[in-house]
Amino acid sequence: MQLTPDAQNNGPEGRGGVGLMDDLVMALRFFSRLPTGDRPHQTPELGRIAMALPFAATVMAVIPMGVLIGGALLGLPPFFAAALATAAMMLVGGGMMEDAIADAADGLFGGWTPARRLEILKDSRHGSYGVAALCLFVVLRVSALGSVVAFNPLAAAGLWTAANIAGRSGGLWLAVALPPARADGAAAAAGALPRSRFLIGSGFAVMLIFIVGAPATSLVAIGLAMGAVALVVLGWTALCRHLVGGQTGDLVGAAGALGEVAAMTVLLIFIQTP
Repeated sequence: MQLTPDAQNNGPEGRGGVGLMDDLVMALRFFSRLPTGDRPHQTPELGRIAMALPFAATVMAVIPMGVLIGGALLGLPPFFAAALATAAMMLVGGGMMEDAIADAADGLFGGWTPARRLEILKDSRHGSYGVAALCLFVVLRVSALGSVVAFNPLAAAGLWTAANIAGRSGGLWLAVALPPARADGAAAAAGALPRSRFLIGSGFAVMLIFIVGAPATSLVAIGLAMGAVALVVLGWTALCRHLVGGQTGDLVGAAGALGEVAAMTVLLIFIQTP
């Protein structure tokens, strides 16, 4: 893709590129703590991040899946290997998804007015709802992975990667359907997400989900899992619209976490056990 004059001067460190690889670097810098080389920094743009997020999620999964499979091959107990892999995913992602679901639970269910809910969402401290949601999310991840690792580590890695891609990409729908709830929030700073960019990113996500997930299950299961993600994200969008009138970075991240859980739930129902 040709660089435009505006793109060439993007970023305080020098010239910034426009293309899928540059978008991938932007997505990795936004969603992970992985090293991304010395490419010039560019201000995050949600429209660009959305198209590269499925690939970024795949890259982010490499280390956790390596820990999961490696732990199983070394003879570690399945649920211990699953816990180590979950910890690796938290480190790779900087705990952003986990923090998001905790903040979202506190904010949406700890306040009685939209203004108060947004105030709680912005507070970095976690209350009872947030701690409970975070613990439940981690337990669900570990139990889902451990139950599959016990008989097929490769299948566990493939299904988790597929579910994570589906959740992260599907969760961005909030940025399409809802306006930023705060003018000074991270969601507003990242810009609007055009529906066309979301759909392109979703197309990439579907392709990758089938590639990494279908060998461990069936095409029907993958299709139903993506349908479950869509239903959960749409329901979460309606709830956020009703309770705070818009979306924030935490609410988008929480949608990704809930989407991952929804996808794994369906995939576990259909996976073949020995």
